[in-house]
Amino acid sequence: MKLKLLALLLLASTAFSASAADQTFSITPDVALNFDGLAPFLSGSGGGDTLTFTGAPAGMYEAILSYSSVNVKINSASLNGDAPVVFLAGNKASLGTFDIISSAPFTLKLWGTVTGDPASAAYSGQLTITPVPEPATYGMLLGGLGLLAFAVRRKA
Repeated sequence: MKLKLLALLLLASTAFSASAADQTFSITPDVALNFDGLAPFLSGSGGGDTLTFTGAPAGMYEAILSYSSVNVKINSASLNGDAPVVFLAGNKASLGTFDIISSAPFTLKLWGTVTGDPASAAYSGQLTITPVPEPATYGMLLGGLGLLAFAVRRKA
């Protein structure tokens, strides 16, 4: 009986919405980050929600944002204050590549509008951050392939 009650409480705790505060995440490259928010952030003055990410080592990264929503339309997003990316079709946008010189945090800002009942408006999403290989990595790959081709040709 206690196990069923514990399972019910655990299930019920996942049904609540997020608190109305900016969110901070610690990231690991090649891992998708999930976030959620409430619509009043998107409909208020300034119309934005800010997500802060920390913990990425220095390097170059590529970011892809996807989201789903109820009664919310996310119009654009910006990463580290760069020019906003507009969502043209669907619920996915590439935020392009960006360089992290130090371990300083970076921020994702979302702008949108409430399209229905504000009481039930909410959104959730996923930000996928992938490291971009350095040019030396590609050079080593091509050099290795060249050595393999030379070895195959020599055997033939």
